[in-house]
Order: sequence, then C-alpha cells, then structure tokens
Amino acid sequence: MLSLGVVALSCAAVFVRLADAPPLAVAAFRLALASLVLLPAGLIWAREEMGRLLRDDWRLLLLGGMLLALHFVLWIASLSQTTVASSVVLVTATPVFVALSSWLLFRERLRRATFAGIAVSLAGALLIGYAGLQHGGSALSGNLLALLAAMAVAGYLLIGRRMRRNAGLLAYSTVVFTVSALVLLIAVVISGTPLRGYTAATYGAVLALALVPQLLGHMSLNWALRFLPATMVTVAILGEPVGATTLAWFVLGEMPTLTEVVGAVLMLLGIGVAFLRGGQVPARVDGGV
Repeated sequence: MLSLGVVALSCAAVFVRLADAPPLAVAAFRLALASLVLLPAGLIWAREEMGRLLRDDWRLLLLGGMLLALHFVLWIASLSQTTVASSVVLVTATPVFVALSSWLLFRERLRRATFAGIAVSLAGALLIGYAGLQHGGSALSGNLLALLAAMAVAGYLLIGRRMRRNAGLLAYSTVVFTVSALVLLIAVVISGTPLRGYTAATYGAVLALALVPQLLGHMSLNWALRFLPATMVTVAILGEPVGATTLAWFVLGEMPTLTEVVGAVLMLLGIGVAFLRGGQVPARVDGGV
C-alpha cells in the first residue's frame, strides 16, 4: 500500500505544473473534489464513526485539516517558483520535523544516528538552497515555501498517527479531507480567488490531482498510519522525489542541476540513515534493558 501510495504521490508535482491556476485555487480544487468522492461513501458506511470523531476530537480534526490545507497551498506555491526536483526533495524533509517534534514535544529519546542523519540532510538542504540562489531570488523563496510545507504536513501526520489508533480509514480520511476543503474554500472566498474561467487542461489536471495523489496517495498513507509510526511512513515518502523528478524530466523537460542532485542525494541519504539506523532509544524497564 505504501509503494502504491508513493507512486501516486510522485505524479502530484507534474499535475500541479500542468494546472494553470493560482496555488490557492489548485489546492481548493484538489481537496474539494477528493471530498466529493469520499463524502457519499463516508455517509453510507461510516456515518456513526464520523459523528463520533467530530464530537470527541473536533479540535484535532480542525487543526489537522488546517495543517493539510496550509501544506498544499505552500507546496503548490513553491512549485511555481522553483524546480520540481528542489521542491519535492525539500518537502520530503518531513521526517526531520516529525523526529524533532517527537523529541521536543513528546520527550522521545532518539539515537545518535538520528541526529547525525538530520545533520547530513540539513547539509543537503543548504546545497539546494544554494542552487536556488544560482537560479535567482524566486527559486530561493520557492525552496523556503517547500520547507514550510514540510513542517505543516509533519504536524498533520503526527495528528493522524494519534487519530488513526482508534479511527477507521474511511471515517478519518473523509472528515479530515472535508475539513481541509472547507478551510480552503473559505480562504478562496475571503481572498477573491476565482474558481472559474480556466482551460479544460487545467480542470483535467486538478481532477487527476484529486483522484491520484490525493485519494490514492494520501489514503494509502492514512491507512499505514494505523500500523506504523509516523516517522516510518514519512521515510517511505522518500521515494517520491525520484519519481517526481523523473516524470518532470520526461513530461516537462526539466532536468535538475548537478548542485540540486548532490543536495538531494545528501538529504535523502541523511533522512534514510536517521530512521533506518536511528529511531527511538528503547526505554529501560525494571530487571533488564
């Protein structure tokens, strides 16, 4: 399921590039269309569970939906300012922020390899930032937006890990996607962003964005969160930059620079070392280690 989800997520950057619309409109279309597909199924097969979730955990659901909405707006905006390779690699820095949040907020003890891997991945991020300076100011700001998007989705995944312990996949995904869609639609109305007047190709791209990366990709992640720690799920997403960069090369003719490639390799290597060789330190128990 995770492998299928990663393949689906790898298509997202190309679909975003093919959608000729403002980032807020693209994000709103993505979540609204996905919610329209899920909502009837949720109301038929998970109505009672959805009602219980909204009654008992509405604060977490609201926060999770807002973080997911913020993630998409920031990341889609970054794709209009920097390369697909840089944007997708930087947004997959999510495991770094999940680990640091777990350490700071939940006092989880992490191995030294985790911190060493984080240091290596940050060196890679600096290289990608340097590549942004070579491309110009807009590329650098696009890289920063991608990092902020990674922070936002890290918070969303931490909330999802907690919620999915007791919530079914259909109920949780329907509620959180719908909450996120409503947040984005409210932002569209307040900002005056148009949702009409785009080309057929743009509407086709946002529909594909909703069906493939959002429904297939993100629901695969939400499914896995019931069985795996959030850090392990985010490690699986490290395959996304490879797929996205390859698709961008063939579909958009966008080849990454050598500096971006070296930075990407360092980032992915660092994150992989951090969570394959690192992880949490086992807690001591009486009578043993």
